[in-house]
Amino acid sequence: MKQICKIDEWKVIEDHLHPEDNRLAESLMSIGNGQMGMRGIFEETYSGDTHQGTYIGGIYYPDKTRVGWWKNGYPEYFAKVLNAPNVTGIRVFADDEELDLHTWKVHDFKRELNMKHGYLYREFDVTSPEGKHIKGKVTRFFSIVNASIIAIKYEVTSEDFEGEITFQPYMDGDVRNEDANYDEDFWMPVHHEADKEQAVLTMRTRKTEFDVSAAMANQLVGQETKVEDVANEKEYVDQKHTASIKPGGKVSFYKYVAVTTSRHFHKDELADKAKKQVTKAADTGFTSLFKQQMEAWERRWNHADVTIGGDTSAQQGIRYNIFQLYNTYTGEDALLNIGPKGFTGEKYGGSTYWDTEAYCLPFYLGTADSSIARNLLIYRYRHLEKAKENATKLGMEGALYPMVTMNGEESHNEWEITFEEIHRNGAIAHAIWNYVNYTGDTSYLPEYGFEVLAEISRYWASRVNYNPRKGKYMILGVTGPNEYENNVNNNWHTNRMASWTLEYTLSVTLFLERNHQKRFVELKNQLGLTEDDFDHWKDIIQHMYYPVDEQLGVYLQQDGFLDKDLIRVADLDEQHLPLNQNWSWDRILRSCFIKQADVLQSMYFLNHRFSLEEKKRNFDFYEPMTVHESSLSPCVHSIIAAEIGYEEKAYEMYLRTARLDLDNYNNDTEDGLHITSMAGSWLSIVHGFAGMRVEKGGLHFKPFIPKAWEDYSFKINFRGHLIKVSVDHQQVVITQEEGSDFAIFINGEEKQLPAEGEITI
Repeated sequence: MKQICKIDEWKVIEDHLHPEDNRLAESLMSIGNGQMGMRGIFEETYSGDTHQGTYIGGIYYPDKTRVGWWKNGYPEYFAKVLNAPNVTGIRVFADDEELDLHTWKVHDFKRELNMKHGYLYREFDVTSPEGKHIKGKVTRFFSIVNASIIAIKYEVTSEDFEGEITFQPYMDGDVRNEDANYDEDFWMPVHHEADKEQAVLTMRTRKTEFDVSAAMANQLVGQETKVEDVANEKEYVDQKHTASIKPGGKVSFYKYVAVTTSRHFHKDELADKAKKQVTKAADTGFTSLFKQQMEAWERRWNHADVTIGGDTSAQQGIRYNIFQLYNTYTGEDALLNIGPKGFTGEKYGGSTYWDTEAYCLPFYLGTADSSIARNLLIYRYRHLEKAKENATKLGMEGALYPMVTMNGEESHNEWEITFEEIHRNGAIAHAIWNYVNYTGDTSYLPEYGFEVLAEISRYWASRVNYNPRKGKYMILGVTGPNEYENNVNNNWHTNRMASWTLEYTLSVTLFLERNHQKRFVELKNQLGLTEDDFDHWKDIIQHMYYPVDEQLGVYLQQDGFLDKDLIRVADLDEQHLPLNQNWSWDRILRSCFIKQADVLQSMYFLNHRFSLEEKKRNFDFYEPMTVHESSLSPCVHSIIAAEIGYEEKAYEMYLRTARLDLDNYNNDTEDGLHITSMAGSWLSIVHGFAGMRVEKGGLHFKPFIPKAWEDYSFKINFRGHLIKVSVDHQQVVITQEEGSDFAIFINGEEKQLPAEGEITI
């Protein structure tokens, strides 16, 4: 755990340079707009430790799988999130000395991420090796008004230096991924042009052949300005802008960049599209673009903000996570998804994990138009054929959705995950239920949902095996959500979600048969479903095996869990933690320690099916053995702890999920942020502290407030209603800002909420 930034409600502030933790700071200062983004790197040269990272949604490379022992069914490649061309670079010179904060003396430094208005700001006070003393101020933002545009303002003030300041803006296509399996160059040049007005660089990914064009236009404001030279090379273009400066004088440089890709435009027109967009941006000017950006973020926060009184640390955490989620995914492009690192790093690869359905979908259901969450589901529908291919490769029927993917194909190459972590199918089925339950949009089922549910159910029916000696169906050789156990038999969560999926699919079958009979007949024939299929699913539901210990009154994580030496995390010497950085994998697998919620994951998904007593017994048994070394772990524990009355534990787990990256809890944030888990902080407040549930179409709340807080509030969209929930230690106030009269439930009691009115409890 390490905190290098100051606590502030709306900003993330690094108030001095941290050369030894610069990669951590770069991750924390990442910024994007849903289409692209980058780490909080410097525009100018920095010769210290840095990870230059710019990432563009949907652009990837199929890196050949590299394993020691190939196994049938392995994916042929791992989908690399590509480090894209560096389009924001600006070399800066004072006469012939190049600015470099690693080699110049730094008197003062600040790097500041402004979450309220969506921009990165930096200022510094430095002296060169030859004694030139200057100050700099830099502002950068990725426009959410026009997601192709990046704008930079770079100011230099002289303290005692008289001479020339040169800005050399460039775009560089010769970039590498740090995690490439074979150190490949993933990009090849396509087009380049540069003159004193503009420069354009077009690069193409190898194998996948995505084209990316970037155009830049630059403006220098100061004394005796001139454009001296341009470079126009295959993978590199730049310009040189020079101005005279005297002590006390200032020069301001503006760089505008437009990025276009072949995902949206024909390759032949990419460069022209980029040039037109950058010309328009430069004509609009930085001041107007910046004003548009700030106003757009204020509108976004008006719906998405969560306020917390009396705890600035908690307030910063939730806003930071919401900010980074919207930097990663806005839902405007239905072909994109939410990668675990977003636009902040290359680790993990792929753009889609089960995290999206389990954690992110509820966040977007509550904070955005329902079409955004629907797009996340349709994304999976579009990948159904690939999921069926994946199941076939493993000798199964139906559809097995990939653990990691860019285009629907499995691209994860660890056997214990690729072959065994099949509970992901349950998360995708649950997301369909979650969407329909929350929105009431049953039209999704005949249009898209039933096909996915039926093929997932077919997979489960082929994956179980019947044990005639016990008269039970079992699922052998799996990895559950707790990845610190591999190749186990009858993971309780996997069995529970498999059976639940069959139940839900059968209930949707009945719904379609009654309400969409013609469409149901079409789907049944198209899918080749028979009554024998339905009868088999019912038999599996009735005879599914669930490991349980009656004496302890808990569901067992897997058949052999009680054979382990059961030790609490609190009884471990701290030198052992985190386990994944101190223990061998063999030792971890044999231990009782749990990476993330497993049995409790089902109790969160299927919350209404378990009593408070069941939740309490299982929480009391498993949480003390949980090391929370997955970023996805704390939020589930926070929600269940809140529900069973463990308010202090709920708050502890909230802080861990809210500040996971800000405080670098898992000592790995330098690789990039944990984007998908960030939704967990919102879930912890809304589903946990406020106790929000949707049951039988009704909106329920059971709020409490942590002792450390004075108050908290949030807004949610629900079936055409925009509702604000405000909680303090005296009362709960629920206000309707949009929508007609409707009933809600608070602590189980029905209340009528009038249009543009409020109720106070």
